[in-house]
Amino acid sequence: MPGSEHISWFADIGLHDRPRVGGKGGSLGELERAGIAVPPGFVVTTAAFEHFMRALDSDGRTRASIESLPPDDLEAISAFSRELRERIEAEPLPPEVLEDIAGAHRELCKGGKIKTVAVRSSATTEDATDASFAGLQDTYLWVTSTEHALERVRSCWASLYSVESVSYRRKRCFPEQGVAMAVVVQAMVDARCAGVMFTRSPTTGDRSVITIEGAWGLGSAVVGGEVTPDRWVVGKITGEISVREISDKMIQHLPAVAGGIEAVPVSDEQRRTACLSDAELQDLRGIARKVERHYGRAQDIEWAIDRHTGQILLLQSRPETVWSAKDAAPVARAADDPLAHVMSIFGGRQ
Repeated sequence: MPGSEHISWFADIGLHDRPRVGGKGGSLGELERAGIAVPPGFVVTTAAFEHFMRALDSDGRTRASIESLPPDDLEAISAFSRELRERIEAEPLPPEVLEDIAGAHRELCKGGKIKTVAVRSSATTEDATDASFAGLQDTYLWVTSTEHALERVRSCWASLYSVESVSYRRKRCFPEQGVAMAVVVQAMVDARCAGVMFTRSPTTGDRSVITIEGAWGLGSAVVGGEVTPDRWVVGKITGEISVREISDKMIQHLPAVAGGIEAVPVSDEQRRTACLSDAELQDLRGIARKVERHYGRAQDIEWAIDRHTGQILLLQSRPETVWSAKDAAPVARAADDPLAHVMSIFGGRQ
């Protein structure tokens, strides 16, 4: 099925398409085009979001009014968020948008190999190099039907106006013009284990190592902080494992029978067993190095290992922001007069 104004397949997009597919969508397309394995899928573009919002807010006044909300007035932001999200959740999809999304979902699941999908927010503000908007919008896992996928797309659109997202934009004085939501729909990975890895140490900023964290089941338990993951620090070039911390992983997120996910206790024999073998650590190291080379800067990567095939799949790669921001900060404030410091030294001598 070819793409359309409302739908773009991963193979057809890259980072340069972020204005219409958002940060997550652009990243997944970029990874696939770079030859790195990701779960197959498509993006519901910002054009579909704008088409929908024109029916809901034809003159744009509602969205524009966000900029008048006081950044510290949580009560006002909460009231605005609640009202707008309810309106978005209740508004029917325009027929052509509904048809395009439903058709793409059927194409993705054609043949029965893919039975469930993840529906993930991909805002145009996500994964910027100068701000971290990641995690402020919603993701839905183990979505079991076209009907539910359509509902979850609308829920992702609504989450652009969550209290957390609106508050973050207001505190940073981020303009609302150009803020839009694309939505990723991709095959769900039934993960044996999953987690994150950083191509620069998140604790020390060391560029020579890769830090890998993981736990049993889906990665949502790690990303959401519900389980303390196993942690390894691996030499980027040498592959030497300098840190090996195996945690007591008490729960794992697994697919629920009716859709969605549920927290399930980890068996006693697995709780303190490493979720990754040394061979898998080295495979992850190789993938991380390839991704960093492709982007030309340190990355924060989400990964999963398929329970049935053992294949490593990447779910996201975004720029590392914490240490990059520290590197970019000036060591000292520039003086108005560059010679003032020199003259003060000589002037102060007796």
